[in-house]
Amino acid sequence: MRGIHHVTAIAGNPARNLDFYTRTLGLRLVKKTVNFDDPGTYHFYYGDEAGHPGSILTFFPWEHAAPGRGGLGLTQTTAFAVPATSIGFWTHRLVEKGVKHDAPVRQFGETVLSFSDPDGMSLALVGVAGAESESAWAGGDIPAEHAIRGFHGVTLLLNASGPTGAILTDVLGFTEIGREGATVRFKADGSPGGVIDIRAAEGFLPGRMGRGSVHHVAFRAANDAEQAEMARKLVQNHGLHPTEQKDRQYFRSIYFREPGGILFEIATDEPGFAVDETLARLGSELKLPKFLEPRRKDLEAILPSLETAA
Repeated sequence: MRGIHHVTAIAGNPARNLDFYTRTLGLRLVKKTVNFDDPGTYHFYYGDEAGHPGSILTFFPWEHAAPGRGGLGLTQTTAFAVPATSIGFWTHRLVEKGVKHDAPVRQFGETVLSFSDPDGMSLALVGVAGAESESAWAGGDIPAEHAIRGFHGVTLLLNASGPTGAILTDVLGFTEIGREGATVRFKADGSPGGVIDIRAAEGFLPGRMGRGSVHHVAFRAANDAEQAEMARKLVQNHGLHPTEQKDRQYFRSIYFREPGGILFEIATDEPGFAVDETLARLGSELKLPKFLEPRRKDLEAILPSLETAA
């Protein structure tokens, strides 16, 4: 299976972030851990019941992060898939919850409902025919028939679509399937998170990373061997040099910047989120990697409270 593994973004207040994604959008908190490189900061993983690749949106909630600014060289929109018949339900829910949103529009033959999270992150719900047969988290506040079914995909805002499109098709398992105006659509196989749209906007203002920005987009590799082959293609065919592999506890990752400057990751499907918690208990406790476990008491003392949303 190919497609998106996860998307990682930057948030502000962690309690507000947790409330919005678990209660307003009804995603499951699959894992509560820390940023391994900045362990005084939470790292939240939201997804479907089991945290399948293609359903995981993760956040670094830095309380005092400056707001980001959309523009060239950043991911413009992160979109979730919902059943095609559920757009009306979601429009009503966003109104009821006071969530800023746009009127639904048609893109590539599908209905798209765009909105923003409390930090200004650009999100969308895409009505997908047949999505009701995909797995969803039914333990939240959203009726199972309307629940989010993982990612639809992301939109990248770049100067040009060609160089990045070549990496999507040669290395990451996507195929170009259509164009609408300045947007080129690429699709992987039928797994969640199978759509990448590149919107070419030559000369547009560069983006600035910050609160409400996507930090990176991660793509799937089944295992270490497949990841190594993808890395080989990046070097030999595209002159790009990914990092050494990093162990992220629930997957193993390499990173590189695609030609437009966006940080891409290739993450293994293995071992998954059940390595340190049972399926029933996912997200219920603060989980730390072995190298941070001796610091647990100190970290728990400095991590922000999650009791009330700000």
